[in-house]
Amino acid sequence: MGNQLAIEMDSLESKVYEIQLGNRTLQNELLRAYKPYIAKCVSEVCKRYIDPKKDDEFSIGLFAFYEAINCYSETKGSSFLSFARLVIKRKTIDYIRKERAKSVVVSLDKVQENEKLENPLEIDAANKAFRIQQDNWNRRQEILLLNKQLQAYKLSISELVKVSPKHKDARRNAINIACLLYNDMEMRNFILKKKRIPMKQLVQKVDVSKKTLERNRKYILAIFIMLDGEFIYLQDCIKEQLNIDIVSVAPSS
Repeated sequence: MGNQLAIEMDSLESKVYEIQLGNRTLQNELLRAYKPYIAKCVSEVCKRYIDPKKDDEFSIGLFAFYEAINCYSETKGSSFLSFARLVIKRKTIDYIRKERAKSVVVSLDKVQENEKLENPLEIDAANKAFRIQQDNWNRRQEILLLNKQLQAYKLSISELVKVSPKHKDARRNAINIACLLYNDMEMRNFILKKKRIPMKQLVQKVDVSKKTLERNRKYILAIFIMLDGEFIYLQDCIKEQLNIDIVSVAPSS
């Protein structure tokens, strides 16, 4: 932990840039210093203690941290640790999905041996159904967490269902405005502190009437909250509507 503190005091971001320029010694130091942080991030996804010496998931997290070092840029709108945390969690979730899919295939292969099941389409269908079931469960957990966070802004999921823009273009515009709010440090800090949108500032930065902004205010605020939290599955829904890489607006902690 002492090594980690020393690195942070000398600007973690500057160290990352130095590694990107080829400092392999510093890279190894950083990976060693942040093993506890990596294990913590992976544990949060797996919902159990992760042993760096025994669990394969830690290796996934370690490689994700290494990948984050090489991909990080301040233009992504967050600190390095916030960006690395998101990358680690995404890679860990991808790993868990693949492992679960493998277990389903192995299980179905045994059924095939025992019951002479010869139709590969049934295996594929069962595999797909399992992944959908797991993804739906994870989304429900994120929605429950989102509902709790919305309460701080005097909002709720049921209310959002009523006020969400009906037209696709209106939703896309609202999401783009939420991304703008998130990426503007001054406006982001205002929202996090005041729990409301700085309308006067926002009107000057977008080509949208104040009346339209007010009408979609709650929806915009909800999207902002999703961007600022660790809502990996819900952010995927946002990404699908905007066709962007949500890591480019990686949430900060």
